[in-house]
Amino acid sequence: MQVPYSESELQSVVRWYPPGYDIRIERVPIPRVEHPDDAIVKVKLAGLCGSDLHVYRGTEGLTEPTVCGHEFIGEVVALGANFHPGATGRPLLYSVLRVGDKVVSPFTVSCGECHFCRVGFTARCIESRLFGAPQTPGGQAQYVRVPYAGGTLYNLEGISAAAINQNQQTKQVIGSLADSSLLLLCDILPTGVFAAFQALNHPKTLPMLTSRSYPHSSGVVIQGHAVLAPLQPEDKALTIAIVGLGPVGVCACIAVLDMLFAKDINFRIIAIDPTQARRTKVEAIYAKISQAQGQQRQGHLEVSDVLESKGVVSTWTNGIGCNTVLEVVGNNSALSLAYELVRPFGCITSVGVHGAPGVPFTGRELYDKNISLDFGRCPVRGMFPIALDLLLRRQDIFGQVGGETSLVDKIVGFDIAAQTYDDFDKGRCGKVLFDPWR
Repeated sequence: MQVPYSESELQSVVRWYPPGYDIRIERVPIPRVEHPDDAIVKVKLAGLCGSDLHVYRGTEGLTEPTVCGHEFIGEVVALGANFHPGATGRPLLYSVLRVGDKVVSPFTVSCGECHFCRVGFTARCIESRLFGAPQTPGGQAQYVRVPYAGGTLYNLEGISAAAINQNQQTKQVIGSLADSSLLLLCDILPTGVFAAFQALNHPKTLPMLTSRSYPHSSGVVIQGHAVLAPLQPEDKALTIAIVGLGPVGVCACIAVLDMLFAKDINFRIIAIDPTQARRTKVEAIYAKISQAQGQQRQGHLEVSDVLESKGVVSTWTNGIGCNTVLEVVGNNSALSLAYELVRPFGCITSVGVHGAPGVPFTGRELYDKNISLDFGRCPVRGMFPIALDLLLRRQDIFGQVGGETSLVDKIVGFDIAAQTYDDFDKGRCGKVLFDPWR
């Protein structure tokens, strides 16, 4: 006979029920340490992400209820036996993490010790699990159990060690960051940075960044090669499309602009979304970023709906197309648009979460345009230092809630979770955070 839990042993969670569109607030047992590598985190804020909508809509194939959410920050309230000062030969966190420490969690579990973790591909750790699945209950809860916590969590007490610029001022800035800003490091900001990083470091993009023809643009030295005609100004202009301006798409826009302004090259970006409110936000963000660059900047960003984007790109490039397209939606209509917009010998970088249908183009179509496809989940652990650096420098966008250029629209309690999911699904709101204790 099961002994009922007392009220002090229960917590509130946001739980999804199949087949879809069914969100309930329930009382369930507070998780406990089950493995010596576990940590129990008391959640301060949890995010509602576009990827959560795949579960919400019932397109992920889940057949049992699950606690939602894969973005959360909070405080460690319990640790497994493997966390102690004498822990050696393991990720550093096993020896330094303490109860009471403030932590931020990437959206997937990573052990920190397998081949994929060692080389930086943490999204494909052999122990990888996505928070918000039945086997790994998510962060839209008052408490969450974190498996392999020493390889997964970031300790905010010592997070300045991950910053690119490590100095006393950086430590002070990190210490003053709002929880709503830090939560962006769980998923959407590293994923936006990942999309930008992959696209701008692709061998097919480098000729425009280096003003050197392929393959010399990748540092290849070939003696006695035939001399080609020199690159013309129009050859060096980099044209980029970003398809999808949800929260991750906005982060991708900011990351691309930041990287390109730093390189001081000529570029054109078209940011595409069918929703006017999203386009308006990106326009306001671009105005703020470009104003800070002053009159000496090169480059231009223009927002567009889907239909107009094809004409804009054709005009910009004399019908050739974009050098690279960032697809940040996760459906076949977005991929089809990306294929239409990309030029021959271009690349498509997709960080959208795609479902079961096959990609909407054939191998022959890819071959005939020499298109490179780059798909998949962001390795948050690997991208964290770059994302943290951008977060620190762009607090005018990432540090506020509810402003014209703020990435986060609002913070709400679990009591309106069902309505918030519906609003987010239908595009009536942007990025929303849950406070489990409201």
